[in-house]
Amino acid sequence: MTESPLPPFFRIGPERPASPVILSVPHAGRDYGPYLLNATRLRKDVLETLEDRLVDRLIWRATALGMTAFVARAPRLEIDLNREEREIDPSLIAPPLAAGGLVQSARTRGGLGLIPSRITGSGPIWRERIPRAELERRIATIHQPYHAALSDALATARQRFGDAVLLDCHSMPPRHRPDNDGARPATIVFGDRHGTTIDGDLLDAAMTASRAMGYRTACNAPYAGGYIVARHGKPAAGVHALQLEIDRSAYLDADLKTPGPGFEGMARLIAGVAKAIEQRLLSGQQALAAE
Repeated sequence: MTESPLPPFFRIGPERPASPVILSVPHAGRDYGPYLLNATRLRKDVLETLEDRLVDRLIWRATALGMTAFVARAPRLEIDLNREEREIDPSLIAPPLAAGGLVQSARTRGGLGLIPSRITGSGPIWRERIPRAELERRIATIHQPYHAALSDALATARQRFGDAVLLDCHSMPPRHRPDNDGARPATIVFGDRHGTTIDGDLLDAAMTASRAMGYRTACNAPYAGGYIVARHGKPAAGVHALQLEIDRSAYLDADLKTPGPGFEGMARLIAGVAKAIEQRLLSGQQALAAE
């Protein structure tokens, strides 16, 4: 395979963050180069179902407020930035990897590991197994630089503001069935790995802001946060991370491909949540300084 001529992700905002809140958009990349499409056995429109469709276009209000953002160009098809480097289906790689050094999970068994291997209802993605050298290239040129960039930005923001927060932005398939308690499913789901990746007061700021804007909001169910927030969220060290999942039917049209009536409202939601977290964090810092 030949890599794309475009950088695998881009940064919005100054090198020195103007806000303690950093945004991540890892699953909205759409750079489907010929080298990728020719290696797959599925139509492009099927491959696009792996995306968090157009989430990269929902963050503009937040970045206009001064938040730094990192946005993937490389599609999730190529490599999933929300997976650990070792979360790989060993049978997908040639020659096969030693299973002992890998992380096997429900996601890898379901075809959604570091390199997605199949799509439900459509079958296997790749015509042939991925050469080991190609796997190593994707890790070294896409996955590792993305996480290094997040780490550097969070460290710089923490140094400037005392704490830093990563808001990891995703979208989820429409949820039409009621939850176990009979309530309508939430439109917005925050994930903090069950209380481990962000201070509770900052989580409260995010959830309060979402509910104040009229969105049904939940935490950790059905999504508790993935590898990105687990890797970067270290509240004891002053670096917090929160996953944000948005129901696609709340901002896309009925085709789940193009902007719908709720698109602008969801851009306001992301900006509102980011601003609420920023204000809560900075007000807490000021209170500590006054003691």
